[in-house]
Amino acid sequence: MLSSTDPRTGAKTPTEIEATSTTEADAIVQAAQAAFGRLAGRGRLWRAGLLDALADALEANRAELVAIADRETGLGTGRLGGEIGRSAFQFRLFAEALRDGGYLEATIDHAGQTDLGPAPDLRRLLVPIGPVAVFGSSNFPFAFSVAGGDTASALAGGNTVVLKAHSSHLETSALSFSVLSAAASAYGAPAGVLGIVFGTEAGRTLVAHPLITAVGFTGSLGGGQALLAIIESRPMPIPFYGELSSLNPFIVTPGAAGRRGDEVADGLFGSFTLGGGQFCTKPGIAFVPQGAAGDALVARLVDTARDAASHVLLNERIASSFEEIRLRLAGVQSATVLATGEAGAVGFTAAPTVISVDAADVTTDITEEAFGPLVVIARYSGDEQVIAALDAVPGSLTATIHSEQDETDAVAALVSDLTPRVGRIVFDGFPTGVRVSWAQHHGGPWPATNSQHTSVGVSAIRRFLRPLAFQDAPAALLPAELRDELPDGATIPRRIDGRLVLA
Repeated sequence: MLSSTDPRTGAKTPTEIEATSTTEADAIVQAAQAAFGRLAGRGRLWRAGLLDALADALEANRAELVAIADRETGLGTGRLGGEIGRSAFQFRLFAEALRDGGYLEATIDHAGQTDLGPAPDLRRLLVPIGPVAVFGSSNFPFAFSVAGGDTASALAGGNTVVLKAHSSHLETSALSFSVLSAAASAYGAPAGVLGIVFGTEAGRTLVAHPLITAVGFTGSLGGGQALLAIIESRPMPIPFYGELSSLNPFIVTPGAAGRRGDEVADGLFGSFTLGGGQFCTKPGIAFVPQGAAGDALVARLVDTARDAASHVLLNERIASSFEEIRLRLAGVQSATVLATGEAGAVGFTAAPTVISVDAADVTTDITEEAFGPLVVIARYSGDEQVIAALDAVPGSLTATIHSEQDETDAVAALVSDLTPRVGRIVFDGFPTGVRVSWAQHHGGPWPATNSQHTSVGVSAIRRFLRPLAFQDAPAALLPAELRDELPDGATIPRRIDGRLVLA
Protein backbone atom coordinates (compact mmCIF):
# COMPACT_ATOMS: atom_id res chain seq x y z
CA MET A 1 0.00 0.00 0.00
CA LEU A 2 1.12 3.55 -0.73
CA SER A 3 1.42 6.12 2.06
CA SER A 4 0.22 9.69 2.38
CA THR A 5 2.41 12.26 4.17
CA ASP A 6 1.37 15.38 6.09
CA PRO A 7 4.05 17.98 5.22
CA ARG A 8 3.32 19.99 8.36
CA THR A 9 4.54 17.13 10.57
CA GLY A 10 6.22 14.65 8.24
CA ALA A 11 3.92 11.91 9.56
CA LYS A 12 3.10 9.14 7.11
CA THR A 13 -0.32 7.50 6.97
CA PRO A 14 -0.97 4.23 5.15
CA THR A 15 -3.67 4.43 2.49
CA GLU A 16 -5.74 1.80 0.74
CA ILE A 17 -4.17 2.80 -2.58
CA GLU A 18 -1.90 0.34 -4.32
CA ALA A 19 0.61 1.08 -7.06
CA THR A 20 -0.93 0.30 -10.45
CA SER A 21 0.63 -2.72 -12.12
CA THR A 22 1.74 -2.76 -15.74
CA THR A 23 -1.17 -5.05 -16.60
CA GLU A 24 -3.66 -2.78 -14.86
CA ALA A 25 -2.22 0.32 -16.55
CA ASP A 26 -2.56 -1.36 -19.95
CA ALA A 27 -6.20 -2.21 -19.25
CA ILE A 28 -6.92 1.39 -18.24
CA VAL A 29 -5.39 2.71 -21.47
CA GLN A 30 -7.27 0.13 -23.52
CA ALA A 31 -10.50 1.31 -21.89
CA ALA A 32 -9.58 4.91 -22.73
CA GLN A 33 -9.05 3.94 -26.36
CA ALA A 34 -12.44 2.21 -26.52
CA ALA A 35 -14.12 5.23 -24.94
CA PHE A 36 -12.40 7.53 -27.43
CA GLY A 37 -14.05 5.62 -30.26
CA ARG A 38 -17.46 6.00 -28.63
CA LEU A 39 -16.91 9.72 -28.03
CA ALA A 40 -16.64 10.28 -31.77
CA GLY A 41 -20.42 10.06 -32.02
CA ARG A 42 -20.95 12.75 -29.37
CA GLY A 43 -20.74 16.34 -30.61
CA ARG A 44 -19.05 19.34 -29.06
CA LEU A 45 -22.30 20.53 -27.45
CA TRP A 46 -22.65 17.19 -25.68
CA ARG A 47 -19.07 17.59 -24.42
CA ALA A 48 -19.89 21.08 -23.19
CA GLY A 49 -22.61 19.60 -21.01
CA LEU A 50 -20.17 16.99 -19.71
CA LEU A 51 -17.71 19.69 -18.66
CA ASP A 52 -20.44 21.61 -16.86
CA ALA A 53 -21.42 18.43 -15.02
CA LEU A 54 -17.81 17.90 -13.90
CA ALA A 55 -17.64 21.48 -12.63
CA ASP A 56 -20.86 21.01 -10.67
CA ALA A 57 -19.51 17.82 -9.10
CA LEU A 58 -16.32 19.51 -7.92
CA GLU A 59 -18.24 22.28 -6.22
CA ALA A 60 -20.73 19.87 -4.65
CA ASN A 61 -17.85 17.95 -3.04
CA ARG A 62 -15.74 20.99 -2.15
CA ALA A 63 -15.60 20.47 1.63
CA GLU A 64 -14.39 16.87 1.52
CA LEU A 65 -11.88 17.56 -1.24
CA VAL A 66 -10.42 20.56 0.57
CA ALA A 67 -10.09 18.71 3.87
CA ILE A 68 -8.09 15.85 2.36
CA ALA A 69 -5.93 18.16 0.23
CA ASP A 70 -5.11 20.34 3.23
CA ARG A 71 -3.85 17.31 5.15
CA GLU A 72 -1.72 16.15 2.23
CA THR A 73 -0.32 19.53 1.08
CA GLY A 74 -0.44 21.96 4.00
CA LEU A 75 -1.61 24.68 1.63
CA GLY A 76 -4.50 25.81 3.83
CA THR A 77 -8.24 25.55 3.38
CA GLY A 78 -8.65 29.07 2.03
CA ARG A 79 -6.14 28.58 -0.79
CA LEU A 80 -7.50 25.10 -1.59
CA GLY A 81 -11.12 26.23 -1.59
CA GLY A 82 -10.18 28.90 -4.10
CA GLU A 83 -8.40 26.31 -6.19
CA ILE A 84 -11.55 24.18 -6.35
CA GLY A 85 -13.34 27.25 -7.68
CA ARG A 86 -10.63 27.76 -10.28
CA SER A 87 -10.85 24.13 -11.40
CA ALA A 88 -14.61 24.35 -11.79
CA PHE A 89 -14.21 27.63 -13.69
CA GLN A 90 -11.76 25.98 -16.09
CA PHE A 91 -14.23 23.25 -16.96
CA ARG A 92 -16.96 25.82 -17.56
CA LEU A 93 -14.68 28.04 -19.64
CA PHE A 94 -13.91 25.16 -21.97
CA ALA A 95 -17.63 24.38 -22.15
CA GLU A 96 -18.12 27.97 -23.31
CA ALA A 97 -15.39 27.52 -25.92
CA LEU A 98 -17.08 24.38 -27.23
CA ARG A 99 -20.39 26.18 -27.66
CA ASP A 100 -18.60 29.06 -29.40
CA GLY A 101 -16.93 26.66 -31.87
CA GLY A 102 -14.14 29.03 -32.87
CA TYR A 103 -11.50 26.67 -31.44
CA LEU A 104 -12.15 24.34 -34.41
CA GLU A 105 -10.53 26.81 -36.83
CA ALA A 106 -13.13 25.70 -39.38
CA THR A 107 -12.05 26.79 -42.86
CA ILE A 108 -13.76 26.36 -46.24
CA ASP A 109 -12.27 27.08 -49.66
CA HIS A 110 -14.89 26.38 -52.32
CA ALA A 111 -13.87 24.85 -55.63
CA GLY A 112 -13.35 27.30 -58.46
CA GLN A 113 -10.99 29.14 -60.70
CA THR A 114 -7.99 30.77 -58.97
CA ASP A 115 -4.91 32.67 -60.08
CA LEU A 116 -3.16 29.29 -60.18
CA GLY A 117 -5.87 27.59 -62.22
CA PRO A 118 -8.81 25.33 -61.29
CA ALA A 119 -8.81 24.38 -57.59
CA PRO A 120 -10.62 21.63 -55.65
CA ASP A 121 -12.99 22.15 -52.75
CA LEU A 122 -11.01 22.09 -49.47
CA ARG A 123 -12.37 22.14 -45.94
CA ARG A 124 -10.33 21.90 -42.74
CA LEU A 125 -10.89 21.79 -38.98
CA LEU A 126 -9.21 20.50 -35.86
CA VAL A 127 -10.00 16.98 -34.61
CA PRO A 128 -9.15 15.07 -31.40
CA ILE A 129 -6.02 12.92 -31.23
CA GLY A 130 -6.92 10.06 -28.84
CA PRO A 131 -6.14 9.04 -25.25
CA VAL A 132 -4.00 11.64 -23.46
CA ALA A 133 -1.80 11.07 -20.39
CA VAL A 134 -1.92 13.85 -17.78
CA PHE A 135 0.55 14.00 -14.88
CA GLY A 136 -0.70 15.78 -11.77
CA SER A 137 1.54 18.49 -10.29
CA SER A 138 2.71 18.73 -6.69
CA ASN A 139 1.90 22.39 -6.07
CA PHE A 140 -1.67 22.53 -7.42
CA PRO A 141 -3.59 19.46 -6.20
CA PHE A 142 -6.68 20.55 -8.14
CA ALA A 143 -6.02 23.19 -10.81
CA PHE A 144 -3.02 21.35 -12.36
CA SER A 145 -3.80 17.80 -11.33
CA VAL A 146 -6.68 15.34 -11.73
CA ALA A 147 -9.26 18.12 -11.98
CA GLY A 148 -6.92 20.52 -13.74
CA GLY A 149 -6.64 22.43 -16.96
CA ASP A 150 -4.89 19.64 -18.89
CA THR A 151 -7.78 17.30 -18.09
CA ALA A 152 -10.39 19.93 -18.97
CA SER A 153 -8.75 20.95 -22.26
CA ALA A 154 -8.12 17.38 -23.39
CA LEU A 155 -11.72 16.35 -22.67
CA ALA A 156 -12.99 19.51 -24.36
CA GLY A 157 -11.11 18.53 -27.48
CA GLY A 158 -12.92 15.19 -27.60
CA ASN A 159 -10.12 13.07 -26.15
CA THR A 160 -10.08 10.64 -23.26
CA VAL A 161 -7.70 11.15 -20.34
CA VAL A 162 -5.58 8.78 -18.24
CA LEU A 163 -4.21 10.54 -15.16
CA LYS A 164 -1.03 9.88 -13.23
CA ALA A 165 -1.67 10.78 -9.59
CA HIS A 166 1.06 12.77 -7.87
CA SER A 167 2.67 11.02 -4.90
CA SER A 168 2.34 14.16 -2.75
CA HIS A 169 -1.46 14.01 -2.71
CA LEU A 170 -2.54 10.45 -3.44
CA GLU A 171 -5.81 10.52 -1.55
CA THR A 172 -6.74 13.93 -2.97
CA SER A 173 -6.14 12.53 -6.44
CA ALA A 174 -8.16 9.40 -5.73
CA LEU A 175 -11.12 11.37 -4.39
CA SER A 176 -10.95 13.92 -7.22
CA PHE A 177 -11.00 11.07 -9.73
CA SER A 178 -13.91 9.40 -7.95
CA VAL A 179 -15.92 12.64 -7.99
CA LEU A 180 -15.25 13.32 -11.67
CA SER A 181 -15.73 9.77 -12.91
CA ALA A 182 -19.03 9.44 -11.04
CA ALA A 183 -20.25 12.71 -12.56
CA ALA A 184 -19.15 11.61 -16.03
CA SER A 185 -20.99 8.31 -15.64
CA ALA A 186 -24.15 10.02 -14.41
CA TYR A 187 -24.02 12.32 -17.43
CA GLY A 188 -23.85 9.31 -19.75
CA ALA A 189 -20.19 9.37 -20.72
CA PRO A 190 -18.74 6.04 -21.84
CA ALA A 191 -16.75 4.04 -19.30
CA GLY A 192 -13.06 4.77 -19.67
CA VAL A 193 -13.38 8.43 -20.61
CA LEU A 194 -11.32 9.05 -17.46
CA GLY A 195 -8.77 6.69 -15.94
CA ILE A 196 -6.09 6.96 -13.27
CA VAL A 197 -2.84 5.21 -12.35
CA PHE A 198 -0.70 5.39 -9.20
CA GLY A 199 3.03 4.91 -8.76
CA THR A 200 6.19 5.85 -10.63
CA GLU A 201 6.40 2.70 -12.70
CA ALA A 202 2.79 3.08 -13.83
CA GLY A 203 3.65 6.59 -15.02
CA ARG A 204 6.48 5.21 -17.14
CA THR A 205 4.18 2.55 -18.55
CA LEU A 206 1.64 5.23 -19.43
CA VAL A 207 4.12 7.36 -21.39
CA ALA A 208 5.46 4.36 -23.28
CA HIS A 209 2.04 2.91 -24.12
CA PRO A 210 1.44 2.85 -27.91
CA LEU A 211 -2.18 4.02 -27.53
CA ILE A 212 -1.28 7.21 -25.64
CA THR A 213 -1.15 10.10 -28.13
CA ALA A 214 0.20 12.99 -26.02
CA VAL A 215 1.47 13.77 -22.52
CA GLY A 216 0.70 16.80 -20.37
CA PHE A 217 3.17 17.34 -17.52
CA THR A 218 3.71 20.04 -14.90
CA GLY A 219 6.74 19.40 -12.72
CA SER A 220 10.49 19.52 -12.42
CA LEU A 221 12.90 19.85 -15.30
CA GLY A 222 14.51 16.54 -14.36
CA GLY A 223 11.16 14.75 -14.25
CA GLY A 224 10.18 16.18 -17.61
CA GLN A 225 13.46 15.15 -19.19
CA ALA A 226 13.00 11.60 -17.88
CA LEU A 227 9.59 11.38 -19.55
CA LEU A 228 10.98 12.88 -22.76
CA ALA A 229 13.60 10.13 -22.83
CA ILE A 230 10.82 7.52 -22.72
CA ILE A 231 8.94 9.27 -25.51
CA GLU A 232 12.05 9.43 -27.68
CA SER A 233 12.48 5.66 -27.31
CA ARG A 234 8.96 4.94 -28.56
CA PRO A 235 8.61 3.54 -32.10
CA MET A 236 6.17 6.41 -32.72
CA PRO A 237 7.08 9.58 -30.77
CA ILE A 238 4.22 11.71 -29.43
CA PRO A 239 3.86 15.34 -28.30
CA PHE A 240 5.08 16.12 -24.79
CA TYR A 241 3.66 19.31 -23.29
CA GLY A 242 5.79 20.15 -20.28
CA GLU A 243 5.83 23.08 -17.90
CA LEU A 244 9.18 22.59 -16.25
CA SER A 245 11.30 25.39 -14.76
CA SER A 246 11.02 29.18 -14.67
CA LEU A 247 12.98 31.97 -12.95
CA ASN A 248 10.69 34.87 -14.00
CA PRO A 249 12.85 38.04 -13.93
CA PHE A 250 11.41 41.05 -12.11
CA ILE A 251 12.70 44.53 -13.00
CA VAL A 252 12.25 47.69 -10.94
CA THR A 253 13.17 50.95 -12.68
CA PRO A 254 14.71 53.91 -10.82
CA GLY A 255 11.42 55.81 -11.10
CA ALA A 256 9.38 53.01 -9.55
CA ALA A 257 11.93 52.49 -6.77
CA GLY A 258 11.89 56.19 -5.94
CA ARG A 259 8.16 56.81 -6.04
CA ARG A 260 6.68 53.57 -4.68
CA GLY A 261 9.54 51.45 -3.38
CA ASP A 262 7.69 50.31 -0.26
CA GLU A 263 4.73 49.14 -2.32
CA VAL A 264 6.97 47.23 -4.72
CA ALA A 265 8.95 45.66 -1.86
CA ASP A 266 5.80 44.47 -0.12
CA GLY A 267 4.33 43.08 -3.31
CA LEU A 268 7.57 41.33 -4.24
CA PHE A 269 7.77 39.69 -0.83
CA GLY A 270 4.19 38.47 -1.12
CA SER A 271 4.85 37.14 -4.60
CA PHE A 272 8.07 35.21 -3.96
CA THR A 273 6.68 33.64 -0.76
CA LEU A 274 3.14 32.94 -2.01
CA GLY A 275 2.30 29.29 -1.43
CA GLY A 276 5.72 28.83 0.16
CA GLY A 277 7.38 30.10 -3.03
CA GLN A 278 6.09 27.01 -4.82
CA PHE A 279 4.50 28.76 -7.79
CA CYS A 280 5.88 28.30 -11.29
CA THR A 281 5.48 32.07 -11.80
CA LYS A 282 7.37 33.06 -8.64
CA PRO A 283 9.84 35.92 -9.29
CA GLY A 284 13.21 34.28 -8.64
CA ILE A 285 15.50 37.20 -9.56
CA ALA A 286 14.68 40.88 -9.08
CA PHE A 287 16.70 43.70 -10.65
CA VAL A 288 16.77 46.72 -8.33
CA PRO A 289 18.64 49.97 -9.10
CA GLN A 290 21.67 51.10 -7.13
CA GLY A 291 21.24 54.25 -5.03
CA ALA A 292 19.24 55.40 -2.03
CA ALA A 293 15.80 54.47 -3.39
CA GLY A 294 16.93 50.97 -4.28
CA ASP A 295 18.65 50.62 -0.90
CA ALA A 296 15.40 51.53 0.89
CA LEU A 297 13.41 49.04 -1.19
CA VAL A 298 15.85 46.22 -0.42
CA ALA A 299 15.99 47.15 3.27
CA ARG A 300 12.22 46.93 3.57
CA LEU A 301 12.20 43.57 1.78
CA VAL A 302 14.94 42.23 4.06
CA ASP A 303 13.23 43.44 7.24
CA THR A 304 10.00 41.74 6.17
CA ALA A 305 11.80 38.49 5.38
CA ARG A 306 13.65 38.46 8.72
CA ASP A 307 10.39 38.79 10.63
CA ALA A 308 8.52 36.18 8.58
CA ALA A 309 7.71 32.68 9.72
CA SER A 310 8.82 29.57 7.88
CA HIS A 311 6.62 28.18 5.11
CA VAL A 312 5.44 24.61 4.75
CA LEU A 313 6.79 22.93 1.63
CA LEU A 314 4.88 20.24 -0.20
CA ASN A 315 7.07 17.21 0.41
CA GLU A 316 10.44 16.03 1.65
CA ARG A 317 12.01 15.98 -1.82
CA ILE A 318 11.09 19.62 -2.46
CA ALA A 319 12.32 20.64 1.00
CA SER A 320 15.69 18.91 0.62
CA SER A 321 16.13 20.21 -2.94
CA PHE A 322 15.34 23.77 -1.83
CA GLU A 323 17.87 23.61 0.99
CA GLU A 324 20.53 22.21 -1.35
CA ILE A 325 19.97 24.97 -3.92
CA ARG A 326 19.71 27.67 -1.24
CA LEU A 327 23.13 26.69 0.12
CA ARG A 328 24.58 26.54 -3.37
CA LEU A 329 23.31 30.03 -4.27
CA ALA A 330 24.43 31.42 -0.91
CA GLY A 331 27.88 30.00 -1.59
CA VAL A 332 28.36 31.81 -4.91
CA GLN A 333 31.44 33.98 -4.40
CA SER A 334 29.82 37.21 -5.55
CA ALA A 335 26.60 36.68 -3.54
CA THR A 336 25.61 37.98 -0.11
CA VAL A 337 22.84 36.50 2.03
CA LEU A 338 20.80 39.44 3.31
CA ALA A 339 18.10 37.53 5.17
CA THR A 340 17.25 33.97 6.03
CA GLY A 341 15.85 32.09 8.95
CA GLU A 342 15.70 28.65 10.45
CA ALA A 343 13.38 26.05 9.03
CA GLY A 344 10.78 24.63 11.39
CA ALA A 345 11.70 21.80 13.74
CA VAL A 346 9.08 19.41 12.34
CA GLY A 347 7.68 18.73 8.92
CA PHE A 348 9.00 20.12 5.65
CA THR A 349 9.55 23.86 5.97
CA ALA A 350 11.74 26.68 4.66
CA ALA A 351 12.36 30.25 5.80
CA PRO A 352 12.17 33.20 3.37
CA THR A 353 15.64 33.95 2.00
CA VAL A 354 16.96 37.07 0.25
CA ILE A 355 20.32 36.92 -1.54
CA SER A 356 22.00 39.92 -3.15
CA VAL A 357 24.44 40.13 -6.06
CA ASP A 358 25.73 42.86 -8.32
CA ALA A 359 24.03 42.69 -11.73
CA ALA A 360 27.46 42.68 -13.38
CA ASP A 361 28.17 39.41 -11.56
CA VAL A 362 24.98 37.60 -12.61
CA THR A 363 25.93 34.27 -14.18
CA THR A 364 24.22 30.91 -14.53
CA ASP A 365 25.64 30.04 -11.09
CA ILE A 366 23.15 32.44 -9.48
CA THR A 367 20.15 31.93 -11.81
CA GLU A 368 19.14 28.42 -10.78
CA GLU A 369 15.46 28.08 -9.89
CA ALA A 370 14.91 27.50 -6.16
CA PHE A 371 11.42 26.04 -5.75
CA GLY A 372 10.59 27.69 -2.45
CA PRO A 373 10.65 31.12 -0.73
CA LEU A 374 13.91 32.55 -2.10
CA VAL A 375 14.67 35.58 -4.26
CA VAL A 376 17.95 36.89 -5.66
CA ILE A 377 18.25 40.70 -5.76
CA ALA A 378 20.52 41.91 -8.56
CA ARG A 379 21.60 45.53 -8.07
CA TYR A 380 22.21 47.44 -11.31
CA SER A 381 23.54 50.89 -12.29
CA GLY A 382 22.14 51.07 -15.82
CA ASP A 383 19.71 49.32 -18.14
CA GLU A 384 22.62 47.89 -20.12
CA GLN A 385 23.59 45.87 -17.04
CA VAL A 386 20.08 44.43 -16.82
CA ILE A 387 20.07 43.46 -20.48
CA ALA A 388 23.51 41.85 -20.20
CA ALA A 389 22.51 39.94 -17.05
CA LEU A 390 19.34 38.60 -18.69
CA ASP A 391 21.55 36.48 -20.95
CA ALA A 392 22.22 34.33 -17.88
CA VAL A 393 18.50 33.96 -17.07
CA PRO A 394 16.84 30.86 -18.59
CA GLY A 395 13.69 31.20 -20.70
CA SER A 396 10.78 31.95 -18.40
CA LEU A 397 7.02 31.98 -18.17
CA THR A 398 6.92 35.65 -17.18
CA ALA A 399 8.88 38.86 -16.82
CA THR A 400 7.71 41.83 -14.76
CA ILE A 401 8.52 45.53 -15.13
CA HIS A 402 7.70 48.17 -12.53
CA SER A 403 8.17 51.66 -13.97
CA GLU A 404 6.77 55.18 -14.17
CA GLN A 405 5.14 56.98 -17.10
CA ASP A 406 8.17 59.19 -17.77
CA GLU A 407 10.35 56.11 -18.37
CA THR A 408 8.50 54.84 -21.47
CA ASP A 409 11.50 54.91 -23.82
CA ALA A 410 13.71 52.92 -21.45
CA VAL A 411 10.92 50.45 -20.76
CA ALA A 412 10.33 49.98 -24.49
CA ALA A 413 13.93 48.84 -24.85
CA LEU A 414 13.48 46.39 -21.97
CA VAL A 415 10.28 45.03 -23.50
CA SER A 416 12.06 44.49 -26.81
CA ASP A 417 14.81 42.54 -25.08
CA LEU A 418 12.43 40.51 -22.92
CA THR A 419 10.05 39.53 -25.73
CA PRO A 420 12.03 36.52 -27.02
CA ARG A 421 12.83 35.38 -23.49
CA VAL A 422 9.37 34.95 -21.90
CA GLY A 423 5.75 34.07 -22.57
CA ARG A 424 4.03 36.88 -20.63
CA ILE A 425 5.18 40.39 -19.67
CA VAL A 426 3.57 41.90 -16.55
CA PHE A 427 3.51 45.66 -16.07
CA ASP A 428 3.36 47.18 -12.57
CA GLY A 429 1.94 44.00 -11.08
CA PHE A 430 3.12 40.63 -9.82
CA PRO A 431 3.40 37.42 -11.86
CA THR A 432 1.93 35.00 -9.34
CA GLY A 433 -1.78 34.54 -9.90
CA VAL A 434 -2.52 33.40 -13.45
CA ARG A 435 -5.86 34.51 -14.85
CA VAL A 436 -7.82 31.74 -16.58
CA SER A 437 -9.20 33.39 -19.70
CA TRP A 438 -9.36 33.47 -23.48
CA ALA A 439 -6.31 35.75 -23.83
CA GLN A 440 -4.02 34.03 -21.33
CA HIS A 441 -0.71 32.52 -22.40
CA HIS A 442 1.00 30.35 -19.80
CA GLY A 443 4.13 29.18 -21.51
CA GLY A 444 7.57 30.37 -22.48
CA PRO A 445 10.89 29.42 -24.09
CA TRP A 446 12.72 26.33 -22.83
CA PRO A 447 13.05 25.35 -20.02
CA ALA A 448 9.82 27.10 -18.99
CA THR A 449 7.91 24.98 -21.47
CA ASN A 450 8.65 23.09 -24.67
CA SER A 451 5.48 24.10 -26.51
CA GLN A 452 4.19 27.09 -28.43
CA HIS A 453 0.79 26.49 -26.84
CA THR A 454 -0.30 27.50 -23.37
CA SER A 455 -1.36 25.23 -20.50
CA VAL A 456 -3.82 27.81 -19.10
CA GLY A 457 -6.69 29.46 -20.95
CA VAL A 458 -8.78 28.45 -23.91
CA SER A 459 -5.90 27.96 -26.35
CA ALA A 460 -4.70 25.06 -24.18
CA ILE A 461 -7.16 22.92 -26.14
CA ARG A 462 -4.96 23.36 -29.23
CA ARG A 463 -2.35 20.96 -27.79
CA PHE A 464 -4.73 18.02 -28.00
CA LEU A 465 -6.09 18.59 -31.49
CA ARG A 466 -4.70 18.06 -34.99
CA PRO A 467 -5.75 19.51 -38.37
CA LEU A 468 -7.70 17.37 -40.82
CA ALA A 469 -8.59 18.51 -44.35
CA PHE A 470 -11.36 17.16 -46.61
CA GLN A 471 -10.94 17.53 -50.37
CA ASP A 472 -14.01 17.34 -52.64
CA ALA A 473 -15.87 15.45 -49.89
CA PRO A 474 -19.60 14.67 -50.27
CA ALA A 475 -21.58 16.98 -48.00
CA ALA A 476 -23.11 14.05 -46.12
CA LEU A 477 -19.63 12.89 -45.05
CA LEU A 478 -18.43 16.25 -43.77
CA PRO A 479 -18.45 17.22 -40.09
CA ALA A 480 -21.43 19.46 -39.40
CA GLU A 481 -19.18 22.49 -38.86
CA LEU A 482 -17.77 22.19 -42.40
CA ARG A 483 -21.05 21.99 -44.31
CA ASP A 484 -22.22 25.03 -46.20
CA GLU A 485 -25.33 25.26 -44.02
CA LEU A 486 -24.89 24.70 -40.29
CA PRO A 487 -27.63 22.65 -38.60
CA ASP A 488 -30.55 24.28 -36.81
CA GLY A 489 -29.44 27.82 -37.57
CA ALA A 490 -26.27 27.44 -35.50
CA THR A 491 -23.42 29.90 -35.96
CA ILE A 492 -19.69 29.52 -35.39
CA PRO A 493 -16.73 31.58 -36.57
CA ARG A 494 -15.50 30.17 -39.90
CA ARG A 495 -13.15 31.37 -42.61
CA ILE A 496 -14.95 30.92 -45.93
CA ASP A 497 -13.08 31.65 -49.15
CA GLY A 498 -10.57 33.70 -47.21
CA ARG A 499 -13.03 35.81 -45.23
CA LEU A 500 -13.81 35.38 -41.55
CA VAL A 501 -17.56 35.11 -41.07
CA LEU A 502 -19.98 34.12 -38.32
CA ALA A 503 -22.10 31.59 -40.20
